[in-house]
Amino acid sequence: MQTILGANGQIATELARELKRNYSDELKLVSRNPRKVHDTDLLEAADLLDAEQTARAVQGSSVVYFTAGLPPDTQLWEQQFPTMLHNALAASRAAGAPFVYFDNTYMYPQNAQLQTEQTVFAPVGRKGRVRAAMAEMVLSEMARSEIPVLIARAPEFYGPAQTQSITNTLVIDRLKAGKTPLAPVRDDRLRTLIWTPDASRSLALLGNTPDAYGQTWHLPCDDERPSYKQLIDWASQSFGRPLRSSRHHLLPRWALSAAGLISKPVAELQELLPRYAHDNLFDSSKFKQAFPWFSVTSYQQGLTLIADEFQQNQQQSLT
Repeated sequence: MQTILGANGQIATELARELKRNYSDELKLVSRNPRKVHDTDLLEAADLLDAEQTARAVQGSSVVYFTAGLPPDTQLWEQQFPTMLHNALAASRAAGAPFVYFDNTYMYPQNAQLQTEQTVFAPVGRKGRVRAAMAEMVLSEMARSEIPVLIARAPEFYGPAQTQSITNTLVIDRLKAGKTPLAPVRDDRLRTLIWTPDASRSLALLGNTPDAYGQTWHLPCDDERPSYKQLIDWASQSFGRPLRSSRHHLLPRWALSAAGLISKPVAELQELLPRYAHDNLFDSSKFKQAFPWFSVTSYQQGLTLIADEFQQNQQQSLT
């Protein structure tokens, strides 16, 4: 039985689909209010802040995936994330279950240097420091060698369905609403984004590859690395907008800083803004060399799939 802790998010949902499709007939989905992805899924309501509930949820697992998320609230991250991860690691150790930690890049320097698995942590801001401490916690567990442990790290998302990211919010969701896309800070810097189904497929692959444990992995991304201007052009074309009308508005950093004074969600983004002033170069060559047959979704393919899904949903709503 393979168990997903934090089972309601987009990554976890797509991970459950991939695990069921290719790796395991027995899945347990764990969160405070878990929802089935398949009829056969086992559900367990558990609060990861409670060590006993977490331990019960993990019992009998052959692999444990930590994909839990929290709203972008700094105080909540500081108060809850480390405890959730500590309890998950302790529960997996007690169960003797391999542990797969899904991570982000908040702890990396927010500059144009190439990000590899060896990049030294240099977090900017309180949320970055939380994620750095969590990654160090997992690395310490890996060094203990009592259970197999791996880290799977992804850059910013873009994707279908309910994918939550800055790019989905400012570009894709606005195109769906017939609004002009927005580019944060700079529209000419190169971006590395990961297609959420690719993140989940590669996460499942690593979790079911014994030799992958004991390592940190960057999950696979398209190497094209478009600027926001290029990405908006592609997205606009996918949604049927003529190229001449694929304009966008630039959100300069001063405007976002000002908006943060009156909007808590915008204020919570402030520590991430420096990375939008630079190229974001996330390297996933290690994964691609280890799994050369893994098919990475191109940006044009992904954006077309998003537009097709949106159009199909619109048609269904009219019938």
